[in-house]
Amino acid sequence: MPRFLIAQSETPEEREARRAHTGQSSGESYADTLGQMEPDAEIEICQPADDDAPTFTPAHLASYDAVFLTGSPLHVYDDTPAVRRQLAFMRAVFASGTPSFGSCAGLQVAVAAAGGTVRKMPERMEAGFSRRIVATAEGRDHPLLAGRAPTWDAPAVHGDEVETLPPGATRLAGNAVTHVQAAEIRHDKGVFWGVQYHPELSLREIAIALRRQADGLVEAGLAETPAEVGERADVIAALHDAPERRSLRWRLGVDGELADIDARRREIANFLAALPTIDRRGAR
Repeated sequence: MPRFLIAQSETPEEREARRAHTGQSSGESYADTLGQMEPDAEIEICQPADDDAPTFTPAHLASYDAVFLTGSPLHVYDDTPAVRRQLAFMRAVFASGTPSFGSCAGLQVAVAAAGGTVRKMPERMEAGFSRRIVATAEGRDHPLLAGRAPTWDAPAVHGDEVETLPPGATRLAGNAVTHVQAAEIRHDKGVFWGVQYHPELSLREIAIALRRQADGLVEAGLAETPAEVGERADVIAALHDAPERRSLRWRLGVDGELADIDARRREIANFLAALPTIDRRGAR
């Protein structure tokens, strides 16, 4: 029975706000996804950024088969106690040698913990979908992206991005908006695979996130009015309920790489499949 630890970096207030809109915190959403993909797994959730969070030692973290880092509103370039605690947790994960996977802010936390940098996106945010993601030469042969089409779209909501990767990292994919859409990081004893987008989220959750951020999306120039954001969110939510509907795919300009749940979760599935081949010294 595999044993997984999910680390969510939302503050308690952010967790409750997300539950009020979505019904789950980011860690609870991740746990549902992993539970569907690995029904026999033992899954725990922790909040390492909280001020009362226990200290996770490398020895403790080594008892898990994998660690997953969720997305969150955390800005890792802010020097706050919550950020410092989250980075210390990730450094302990690297020191433990336990393989890890993260999405969105999870990727950014791993980058910063290993010595890279993260910044606010200089031009615009990605909201709804990351479009036309393309694997690098290294990414085309990497097991994280096995089975991906030559170019693909993915669910995404982020205003921060990786600026520079740390030593020991490999860029695996990018697009015209965000240079680092997927990466592998080898640091200390550990190996981390991560993506800037959200393979763990349902399309319904993406629709809810857009509605919650409607004013910000208008301010960013991605929509003219909040009503326009709501209309787009409605179509995305409809695709969640009927992913096979060609008319909805056409309206959103997406294909099965995004509409089909198994294809959307491909990177998580690839990470889970590769776990037996990722040893505790960070070598594949």
